[in-house]
Amino acid sequence: MRAAADEAEHWPGGHHHRTLRLELRTRLRLVARGVRNSDLGLLIAAALIGGAVGLGVAVVQQIVLGIHHLLFDIPFETRLSSTTVIAAWRIMLVPSLGGLVYGMAAQAARRWRPGDIVDAIEANALYGGRMSLTDSIRLTVLTILSAGVGASVGLEAAYTQLGSGTASHVGRMLRLRRADLRTFVGCGAAAAIAAAFNAPLAGAFYAYELIIGSYTLATLAPVAIAALAGVLVERQLLGGVPIYMVYDHVDLATADYLILAVLGVAGAGLGIAAMTGVTMVEGWFRRVELRPWLRPAAGGLALGLLALVYPEVLGSGHGGIVTAVASGFTLPLLLGLIIAKIFASAISIGSGFRGGMFSSSLFLGSLFGGAVAALVGYLLPGLAPHHTVFTLAGMGAVAASVVGAPVTMILLVLEVSSDFSATIGVTAAVLLASFATRQWFGYSFATWRFHLRGVPLHGAYDIGWLQDLTVGRLMRRDFATVPQALSLRELRQLFPVGGAKTVFVLDEAGRYAGLIDVQEAHGADLDPEIDRLRAADLAGGAAHYLTSGQPIRTALDLFIAAEAEALPVLDSAAERHILGYLTEAYALRRYNRELEARRREELGEDELFSPTRAPPEV
Repeated sequence: MRAAADEAEHWPGGHHHRTLRLELRTRLRLVARGVRNSDLGLLIAAALIGGAVGLGVAVVQQIVLGIHHLLFDIPFETRLSSTTVIAAWRIMLVPSLGGLVYGMAAQAARRWRPGDIVDAIEANALYGGRMSLTDSIRLTVLTILSAGVGASVGLEAAYTQLGSGTASHVGRMLRLRRADLRTFVGCGAAAAIAAAFNAPLAGAFYAYELIIGSYTLATLAPVAIAALAGVLVERQLLGGVPIYMVYDHVDLATADYLILAVLGVAGAGLGIAAMTGVTMVEGWFRRVELRPWLRPAAGGLALGLLALVYPEVLGSGHGGIVTAVASGFTLPLLLGLIIAKIFASAISIGSGFRGGMFSSSLFLGSLFGGAVAALVGYLLPGLAPHHTVFTLAGMGAVAASVVGAPVTMILLVLEVSSDFSATIGVTAAVLLASFATRQWFGYSFATWRFHLRGVPLHGAYDIGWLQDLTVGRLMRRDFATVPQALSLRELRQLFPVGGAKTVFVLDEAGRYAGLIDVQEAHGADLDPEIDRLRAADLAGGAAHYLTSGQPIRTALDLFIAAEAEALPVLDSAAERHILGYLTEAYALRRYNRELEARRREELGEDELFSPTRAPPEV
């Protein structure tokens, strides 16, 4: 290797090329430093990321449309869920055989990279925005394959994973600070949703509500610019008309708002049923002990049987929403489609297909809203509910329950309807649906999946720093130890009052056997037995200790359980060798200091355009 390097350097032009590479690398590092420490640089980077993500969303959309055209023999620009004329043999064979191919591909991917894929919410909550671009591309490909064979899943999971993973990769290349990297992950997700629905406001607030977990002035500009850039690129490539555009102004009466409120609460129940249905189906597949790579084929077969009666359940549901908003379905068909779509989504995700429930919940909600409007019109003909408003309200209410982003849904309806009066009615339904879901269930679909995996996440709020702030980082090593056989008289001589507060006792093998409070050891009530008592007699709390890898929050709970001011840090429960110790006062002080720093960060005291940002590195 050394000889080859020397040969390359002495070869004509070799030294020149090496110098150019070093110069280019140095310039790239300087650019990265400039972006990292410049408000304008971060904004430009966010815009470029948004544009790239918008391009990626457009490409994924066209790939899925092309697969649908090839496998289901439908026109290229036609959405699968809006097509009712598909050959029965295609409806049966494509999801089942496609599920078999998907199952084998997913099995191969798991063997290649067996770990779980970290999504944007989990990355921002636990890992400071760090995501794997390779895993994100893997999930995107699997989601494209799932949607391509007709699984009743949404592509939004692929869009946000690809966008956030790309943004995280770029941010780590630029070596961004933790807060800025989390914001970049939000930028990628915002651009993805904005481009997918041609709705920049909805995309931006999707990032604020679900990916970043808060809204501050520090995140306003980069996230909004990324969302806008994603939409602009998507509009240049695919056109500027939103997916569900409604030009129909309405005026709502008081009775309409009351019915919409009831619709919102009922929509929450429907959303909860859809989420728990996925878990039930997953449990069924586990109980039949079917091999994981065969489950999607079985799910595809069940989906095909369902689609023979209701072909609209195939795909994500975008085309079905257009039909529901524009012309609607008859009441019997609406009721049947609601049940069929719940089963289709549960079967698809529960059997192992990759994808989310964003667009599926929108379609389900639009069906539910249309059904409510039809029922009210039939039972109370004097009210004459507006079909479009109720359809949009149902769409927003069920999606808010499932996705867990009420403001995003309100803005999405506002952007696609261009009608403020309709949006007010939708707002009532969405807010009540969100509140009811939080009270009855407590999870969105994403956080429900985290709960089932044993990950304690209820949102994207940054709690990863709690995992980083460990006992090992805070412990002190200047601890004092004594043997069990040491007498009380000798203990008092070695440790007078005013010196060490706590002494740790070791057994004959040098293992932790308890601790002694020095002040209590000098108590007058022990004077009569000063020569008889040994350290072993005074030691207590042998069952209470810390380990170096424990997060500080766990350590604080252990201090309360032990009722001690200091605890030893042991190497393991088996070896019980002391590595150091930690006091409760110091642990609380460091925890509160970090907590206050995070609060200041959340409140935006270090604002995006503030002169208090760190100076550029030199």
